[in-house]
Amino acid sequence: VSQRKNTKRVPSFRKLLRTSKIKLDNKLKNKQYKQQSAAKKYRKEQKKLREAVRDAISRKPFPLEECKKKQVAEKWEEEEEDALPLDMMDEDDLKLMEDLAQKASFLTRDLSSDEPVHVKKRKHENVIDKYEKMPRRMQTEPEKELIHLLPIKDKGGIIPQTMEKPVLNVAQDEEEDTEEMEEAEDFNEEPLPVLTPEEMAAQRRQKLQERKVHIAALASAILSEPDNNIKKLKELRAMLMEQDPNVAVIVRKLVMVSLMEIFKDIVPSYKIRPLTEAEKATKVKKETQKLREFEEGLVSQYKFYLENLEQTIKDWKQRKLKKSNVISLKAYKGLAEIAVKCLCELLVALPHFNFHNNIIVLIVPLMNDASKMISELCFEAVKKLFKQDKLGYASLGVVKVISGLVKGRNYDVRPEVLKVFLHLRIKEVELQKDAEDIAPKKKFMTYKEKRKNLSRMQRKWKKAEEKLERELLEAEASESKEKKLKLHTETLNIVFVTYFRILKKAQKSPLLPAVLEGLAKFAHLINVEFFDDLLIVLHSLIASGGLSYRESLHCILSAFHILSGQGDVLNIDPMKFYTHLYKTLFSLHAGRTNDDIGIVLQCLDAMFAKRRKQVSQQRALAFLKRLSTLALHVLPNSSVGILATNRVLMQTFPKMDLLLDNESQGSGVYLPELDEPEHCNAQNTALWELHLLQRHYHPTVQKFAAHLIVGAPTEGSGALSLDLSQTPATELFEAYSMRGMTFNPPVASVTPRRKDTFSQTMDSFIDEELNKQLQQHISETVVHKPLDFAKHLKESSLS
Repeated sequence: VSQRKNTKRVPSFRKLLRTSKIKLDNKLKNKQYKQQSAAKKYRKEQKKLREAVRDAISRKPFPLEECKKKQVAEKWEEEEEDALPLDMMDEDDLKLMEDLAQKASFLTRDLSSDEPVHVKKRKHENVIDKYEKMPRRMQTEPEKELIHLLPIKDKGGIIPQTMEKPVLNVAQDEEEDTEEMEEAEDFNEEPLPVLTPEEMAAQRRQKLQERKVHIAALASAILSEPDNNIKKLKELRAMLMEQDPNVAVIVRKLVMVSLMEIFKDIVPSYKIRPLTEAEKATKVKKETQKLREFEEGLVSQYKFYLENLEQTIKDWKQRKLKKSNVISLKAYKGLAEIAVKCLCELLVALPHFNFHNNIIVLIVPLMNDASKMISELCFEAVKKLFKQDKLGYASLGVVKVISGLVKGRNYDVRPEVLKVFLHLRIKEVELQKDAEDIAPKKKFMTYKEKRKNLSRMQRKWKKAEEKLERELLEAEASESKEKKLKLHTETLNIVFVTYFRILKKAQKSPLLPAVLEGLAKFAHLINVEFFDDLLIVLHSLIASGGLSYRESLHCILSAFHILSGQGDVLNIDPMKFYTHLYKTLFSLHAGRTNDDIGIVLQCLDAMFAKRRKQVSQQRALAFLKRLSTLALHVLPNSSVGILATNRVLMQTFPKMDLLLDNESQGSGVYLPELDEPEHCNAQNTALWELHLLQRHYHPTVQKFAAHLIVGAPTEGSGALSLDLSQTPATELFEAYSMRGMTFNPPVASVTPRRKDTFSQTMDSFIDEELNKQLQQHISETVVHKPLDFAKHLKESSLS
């Protein structure tokens, strides 16, 4: 009999997760019981086999000559109840028994035994006799496959039951199959009702409306009583597997968004941890048990929901279709976008709840996705998370995953992935922390001071008041400042490790501008030990000539942020950075590079306003002249920002009014093409550009130019208004920006003059007689006659 193949599939891990614990325990017990019964049965059969072989070897068999022939019926009755089946014996044992039977005789029989020969014959019958009693088969007879049936037990013992396996007639089966196919074809010949497109659309709208009502009913029931209706979450989540191809895509999208909103509403404001075995064993109140069941069900359904979203995104990324083929690959992209939106919403809304790190691991790699829409969704979600994360747990998790992603992909990621670091709140929190540390803390009176200055009743009231104030202070300090500082330090370390790794190993990577921009923002938080090495690296990058003007501007800004913070203690002259910025200014214009003026304004603020004592007069004069020239060929918002910077320079350095006089000061001629600000003789020129800027079309540029021509006074008739004088240059650059195709201040609308028509003044220009002729000609009816263009040709031919 051929062994039957086991077609039972091993259950998947997800199916095991859905199965209850009691069901799994029952399955395990049944499996163990089957194994034990099979082992017990096998041991019994082996025991019988060993006893039969031992009996055949130890006892000397009786001679075959004295065996009396009996009838067949009597032989079957004398068979032993526990006869050994033939298929349980080995060939070696059977051969040994046959040899012993051939050698047996009257002489070899044991005569020392006093018991008769035929005593207890039923129990000690020879195995060879039993084998001989079995009916033989002819060799020519074909072997038939038997099916073992349940045995029958009677007084004589157990009677095995078998039957022959029926041989299928292939031809007959084929005929039956063809008959069934013909019947099915006859049955299918009835035409199905054909629906028009309008009927199909109406049917689809009806189905969709039914699904929407069902989703709304389930959602409202869950939101009204989450504790009692937590099981309906499973019913709603099951609709994510909608199989109707007409409405499957829309229904799945609606269910995804509905579940996302439900979880945002019913999730508690704390993280749910799994119960220990001791906690499960202890008896609790009904309310506590109900709360535990709700929390357990909520966490499990939230987990399954996140798994469904993850699987949807993976199927779309791998271009993988399900077996049911309900949704096409094109529709899978829309499903994946909705899944990403839901994950982004949960990332921002539930940073405290379970599986938040799993959501981070899903979202961060999608920031580098080829689809622009999905990557932008993930960028915005991470930015929001950074901005609202006050403590720093979620920010630390995201920064760790981003650092691993950049390193794992060998720096082949989009620059926007690193630009997300610019939205970290570390700088703000550190500044707030310093202010809190500097503020004097409130001191409580000692016991001696109370005894000396207060009465007994006053001391009693003072004690109660101090106790209340201590409790309020503890309530306000919900999170430890040390823990916050530790998290921020760890986050910054990972950010700087990522930046330095790129500076060291991937200097030609497109990530370099984002790295330099990040260093410029967080440079004041870098350890002083790294300043020398970092400045050398930045200068080598600029000197290599492989950077674009924007990247070089970021290098300069990073260097001056380092030197303006903790770098004041270092004795470093950044003259090379001044020279490079002076050289780079003329690469900016009113076109594509206009937005980079903002970086230039930040550099100028760090180079002159914060380091005024280290800047020479020649350097300041050269920058003032070149900036005034630059203001002529940029957009109005850039001109306003540059002129505001020039105002700061004229007020910071007192001898800047030299450029307002046309008489030269000293020897030499101004060399505008020279790239060295110290040696270009800027004191021998004048700011003639201000006269041109006074005629600028933008009114704010005109105001700044007129203000600078009179020497940038702080008060008097030539002074600026408060809103312009107290606003930094970078803010003015953004305020007057023209990105939205708007003009600030708005242009006043001019009402067009109404022109007089000629018909109103016609009588005053025409004589009376001519006017009569015109009126008569207009009043005549026009008769249309056929035109004959060949008339003059006919006349000439006749003549």
